[in-house]
Amino acid sequence: MNEPIAYGRPAGHETAAVEVHTPTPLTPAHTAPLMPVQPGTIPAVASVVLPDGRVVTGYAIEPAKPEPVVAKPAVSRTAVNIALGGVGFLAVCGGLLMLTAFITALTALVTQLVILAAVIFGGWIAVQVFSPSGHSHGTTVNIRKAVIKRNKFYG
Repeated sequence: MNEPIAYGRPAGHETAAVEVHTPTPLTPAHTAPLMPVQPGTIPAVASVVLPDGRVVTGYAIEPAKPEPVVAKPAVSRTAVNIALGGVGFLAVCGGLLMLTAFITALTALVTQLVILAAVIFGGWIAVQVFSPSGHSHGTTVNIRKAVIKRNKFYG
């Protein structure tokens, strides 16, 4: 059993040439016209005769067809959502800016009205205080020094 092995074969078993056999398909006994086959039906059975006389029968296998590539939209949905969010944010910011401008203007108006009322009321009081009292028709009250001793009023 110590025979030299050359390329996976024992010595003395080399082949001079390689024969290639191509199977030939069987022709049917009667040739019927080709009929279109609806998808989803069982495919026709194919038979092949091998060179040694054996017949192999089976279904023809069609290569798997890849799914067609779905065309992507020109702009992704995420980009559209981000853009719409930006537009909404700008609209809100513009509205908030207008709201703050309105509140600032309203505050300035109220401040000016309060100052105007203080000036008018202060002027009226000043006229009342600094007007000559000789011509007034009000009640005159003389205030003199009063003394309170031991919880008794001496006035």
